[in-house]
Amino acid sequence: MNEAVPAQTPPAEPESPGVAALARAAQASPGHFDELRAAVTGSGKLTEVWRQFFSSLENDTATDMDQRAANLARQVRDNGITYNVYADENGPQRPWSLDLFPMIVDPASWQRIEAGVLQRMRLLERVMADVYGPQTLLHDGLLPPALVHAHPGYLRAMHGVTPVGGRYLHIAAFDLAHGPDGNWWLEGQRCQAPSGLGYLLENRLAISAQFPQAFQNLGVQRLAGTYRALMDSLKSMSPAGPDAHLALLTPGPYNETYFEHAYLARYLGLTLVEGSDLLVRDERLFLKTLKGLVPVHGLLKRVDDQYLDPLELRADSTLGVPGLLQAIRAGNVLVANAPGSAFLESPALLGFLPALSRHLLDEELKLPALPTWWCGERSAMEEALPRLADCAIKPTYPGSLDHGSFEPVLGGKLGDRALDEWAGRIVRQAEEHTVQGYTPLSQMPTWQASVAGQPGRLRSRSAMLRVFVVSDGAQGWRVLPGGLARVASAGQEITSMQRGGSSADVWALTRGTIDHATLLAPHMTPESLMQRKRLITSRAAENLFWLGRYTERAENAIRLARLTLECLHGEEQSSAPLLAWLSQMAVANTLVLPGVPSALQAPRVFERSLIDNLGSSSGATSVGYYLRALKMVGSSVRERLSQEHWRIIIRCEEELFERCASQRQRADFSALQALQILKDTSDHMAAITGAQTDRMTRDDGWRLLSIGRHIERLAFLSSALMRGITTGSLKTDGGFDAMVELFDSAITFHAQFQQSRDMAALVDLLVIDRDNPRSISWIAHTLRGRLARLAGSDPNRLCALSLKVPNPGTWGLAQLCDEAPDLVTPAQTQDNTPDAMDPSLQYALLKDVLYQCTEASFVVSDDISATYFTHSGLANQSLGAA
Repeated sequence: MNEAVPAQTPPAEPESPGVAALARAAQASPGHFDELRAAVTGSGKLTEVWRQFFSSLENDTATDMDQRAANLARQVRDNGITYNVYADENGPQRPWSLDLFPMIVDPASWQRIEAGVLQRMRLLERVMADVYGPQTLLHDGLLPPALVHAHPGYLRAMHGVTPVGGRYLHIAAFDLAHGPDGNWWLEGQRCQAPSGLGYLLENRLAISAQFPQAFQNLGVQRLAGTYRALMDSLKSMSPAGPDAHLALLTPGPYNETYFEHAYLARYLGLTLVEGSDLLVRDERLFLKTLKGLVPVHGLLKRVDDQYLDPLELRADSTLGVPGLLQAIRAGNVLVANAPGSAFLESPALLGFLPALSRHLLDEELKLPALPTWWCGERSAMEEALPRLADCAIKPTYPGSLDHGSFEPVLGGKLGDRALDEWAGRIVRQAEEHTVQGYTPLSQMPTWQASVAGQPGRLRSRSAMLRVFVVSDGAQGWRVLPGGLARVASAGQEITSMQRGGSSADVWALTRGTIDHATLLAPHMTPESLMQRKRLITSRAAENLFWLGRYTERAENAIRLARLTLECLHGEEQSSAPLLAWLSQMAVANTLVLPGVPSALQAPRVFERSLIDNLGSSSGATSVGYYLRALKMVGSSVRERLSQEHWRIIIRCEEELFERCASQRQRADFSALQALQILKDTSDHMAAITGAQTDRMTRDDGWRLLSIGRHIERLAFLSSALMRGITTGSLKTDGGFDAMVELFDSAITFHAQFQQSRDMAALVDLLVIDRDNPRSISWIAHTLRGRLARLAGSDPNRLCALSLKVPNPGTWGLAQLCDEAPDLVTPAQTQDNTPDAMDPSLQYALLKDVLYQCTEASFVVSDDISATYFTHSGLANQSLGAA
């Protein structure tokens, strides 16, 4: 008798540990201050603020944290937050790296930081005023001339100039290290064009959404009030006062932090401009727009000083504005910060600030800096050399082309031989080297997601805090209550985004009242309302124009490539007129290069060339080329695109190149696979064109985008129909159907005319029909109207540019369908019957209309550029006073 065997229950999955328990288990590395415990390495209890933080997550497990981390990464990706380390126009954009947990600063610590950086800001302002004024600090020996006059950041052209508003520094950033002794130490300061004000805003929005309960309960100070104070201060100090027009000057989309520039301009309500958007006339700064020149009263600059004015600074600069320094000297424009502050960023200056504070402020510095020795002083060098193994070695003139610059190195990471070599360099080039004391950075909790079956866990990593001080009008300055934490990569001590580091939000806590101010202006004057109507710079207008053109070119290339591959494998793949038409169209639109055998001569070679070019960004300007061009021109007007619009542009381009490269590596890139890629890309393009049509404000910028699309569509479809006539392709069933398909009108045609292949029906739908947005008539009529609206013409009146587009109202179906030939001699043809006549000689009037449309598209394109983009009439204006 068999005994019943009890069923065995599979072992239960181990429970995911709770986050609070993981936090208690996490520890900083030996010798580092542990932010979780406010002490050097140990197993003590969590601080009260961190205990409160994790108490709001008491029911969360490691799996839940993995999900939060995934949601955060998705939000960063969907919002298009990027930091391009090398600004590679052909490489993928790198998503901004943001850790899940914030750095939390308790109220007492924040008060000490706030008082310390405010004092240092007052000191730096006094130093700037003296260096560009009486220079008593240099004369009295309190500041070495080599750190000022020899520094490339000192601008002699600005000596003796008091900036408009009387303030030199409006924004400064201070990098702080939390040492093992629990004190905050200043490591460096940034005064020229400090980055981070935009990224920290995105960090705050993302992290506060991940931990809303903790954010509310802990009393985290808000940020908007400080940004509001900065904007009010800049306007009040500018020449035009509260109604001043302010702009943010960016190097452009190739800069690694361009996302921040565009985001910050949008958040603060500033016009985002590049140097080419501006000009100086009569010592005043103007913005070139579609409607003419608009005065600019203030610039928040993100361009390094040396590139600001090619007339007086670097002559090879294309980022600046000729004559800008003269406009500043004349007091007609406020620039934040005043040009010439870069010398304050030298690490060597930190060693002299304590004495300068006693001399200028009669105060001891409240926030200490790491001990610093400028080796240009012999006594300091002799004191620093024995300490190299415990210090960091930094360039006195970082980034300088005239002095020996190098990446900072940690002496503790060097061997004896390397230390000796560095000591020799310092002795030989003493002024170019600064030695700074080193303190292990504090370590904050970060989340390491589960990998390969290993559950996620908290991991402590070194971090440095960047704090921002901004102008606050007559009150002086105020500290942004928070900041940007830069987190080193695992096992590293250098917190550099360019070396694989990441960032973290910073929660500055308060026991007082939280400021809930916003950037919304409660009272607006008519002048400020007019300013808030978005200005369209000539550069942005040109980029929008080309955004439309590249969008249409990409769509045309996709449709033509799909149609060609389908015909090469269709029922009429041997039709000579059809293959001739396809070959001409492919070459004319550079889907294949001219030297490739045609589809008539070698169809498989032709097909292979077309497929190989789909994912190429050089050589043949096929689909991949146009999508990459679309992405690059879109990045230049990113502030005008919705997040969804920009995201689908990126996804469309990346997926096409990835899939084409993958297929080529497997050496089995068939026509069927290419068709599937083209179909999916076409779906993406439908989303892009939908965003352009329905989700953009219909101002003049949008009209230029639309005009660009219609110019391309008019030229492409007119030339396609012309070639269909001259090759005789329309005389074949396959060629007729292919033409209707290329015009994206197959459904409408078959609904109206069933299976007819009558030429009159084709001309009616593809040329005459005003209800078909793909017909030549509709495109020409719409283009004429958009050009008139752009020019500001009265309703129902056309401008001169509109009249250069053929008038479809003069076209008649009977005349266009007349098969009368061109003028030919009897020797050219012996039989004038339509069926026997050379197709290239038929439909003279129709071909003339198509030719006029094609030529008009080129003429209108050139005229638009001359009228709206180049401002060539302004090139000879004087930069000085009239």
